[in-house]
Amino acid sequence: MATEGSETNKATQWDITSKIAANLDRHLVFPLLEFLQTRGIYPEEDIMNSKIELLKNTNMVDFAMDIYRQSHNTEEVPAEMTERRKVVIANLKNLQETAAPIVDFLLDENKVKDLRNDKAYNLKMLQDQYNISQDDIEVLFKFAKFQFECGNYSACGDFLVQYRGLCTKLEQSFSALWGKFASEILLQHWNEALEDLNKLQEYIDSKSFSSALAQLQQRIWLIHWSLFVFFNQENGMNFLVDMLMQDRYVNAIQTGAPHMLRYLAAAVIINKKRRNVLKELIKLIKSERYIYSDPVTEFIVCLFVDYDFEGAQVKLKECETVLANDYFLTACVDDFVENARLFIFETYCRIHETIDMKMLATKLNMDQESAEKWIANLIRNARLNAKIDSQQGTVVMGSQHPCIYEQIVEKTKSLTARTYHLSHAVIGSSGRHQ
Repeated sequence: MATEGSETNKATQWDITSKIAANLDRHLVFPLLEFLQTRGIYPEEDIMNSKIELLKNTNMVDFAMDIYRQSHNTEEVPAEMTERRKVVIANLKNLQETAAPIVDFLLDENKVKDLRNDKAYNLKMLQDQYNISQDDIEVLFKFAKFQFECGNYSACGDFLVQYRGLCTKLEQSFSALWGKFASEILLQHWNEALEDLNKLQEYIDSKSFSSALAQLQQRIWLIHWSLFVFFNQENGMNFLVDMLMQDRYVNAIQTGAPHMLRYLAAAVIINKKRRNVLKELIKLIKSERYIYSDPVTEFIVCLFVDYDFEGAQVKLKECETVLANDYFLTACVDDFVENARLFIFETYCRIHETIDMKMLATKLNMDQESAEKWIANLIRNARLNAKIDSQQGTVVMGSQHPCIYEQIVEKTKSLTARTYHLSHAVIGSSGRHQ
């Protein structure tokens, strides 16, 4: 039991849910609380109370009542919840009546066919033929937001698509895009969410904000919301590295979100294709080490800065606890451990020509037989230039120097992406000055 308590203490010590939640819409926080409840690292009562507190300022009153009844084992609910429910129902009826002209129009397929890809024409046509004004269109935004607060994310997303097609106010259209992005995440429509993420990133990076601080805050929010998308996309970790290693997003991490280094570090370790950014990542982790660190970032420091293999092994064990209790990384534990062991092995091999199998098994936190099989598979799959001397119980390393072709490929891997982002920034800048 003492061991279980110790593991729980470590899990809560390294839990960054509160830091992530501070940069999310409250609806996006709910899946994180559900996950923590299944992990059992916090008292059940605390999680239930957090859920009720989270729902307090939404329109999901019935849901909040159900959670209250469950957590307090009673059929009674506080009077304030009952009053809140009455207010929500009254507001819903009022909004339904106010939004009826534009909603009825949008639900009629024959009428919607009259719309064109010309906002000025559409606004005039709606006013002249259907007596729908600009104010009616703005009511649609309020109605969509109300639906979102009720937990009706599908309706919200549909209404916001229609609203953005009619809206002529840039700021409102931008807010609607954030709302649609949240809806797609909550509906787990990952392809649509990725499209919205790209649109938001393009807007944030190219638009002139009222202040640099406002733009920075938008980037900080975006990198947090993006975690839902990147860890649910087949090539998501690659996209995550591409985004977070851009200078402007590195600045956002350093300024207001150093805990995001956990996800960047995990993505680089798991994704073998992104070893080309390892040196930059190490510099970033070293520079932020005294502000933020956890077993994932410390694993990289132990292995690539201090060459402390025993320390790396300890941190790798701790990483398993961290990842298992992290909403976004829990599905990556096995991949992380496998690739982290490979990093340990490769780094160790760079400074040794002949390696004792027993010692190596200890470094990898494996028994000798498992370590030998693992190394044999690496050699068989042409991922390691070495041979096993079973009689001596050693691994004999071959030449580890990459050929000139491999060096050129490694140096130019990120050139295309960097060129694209640079040209995009120049075009955006010139557009703002015209």
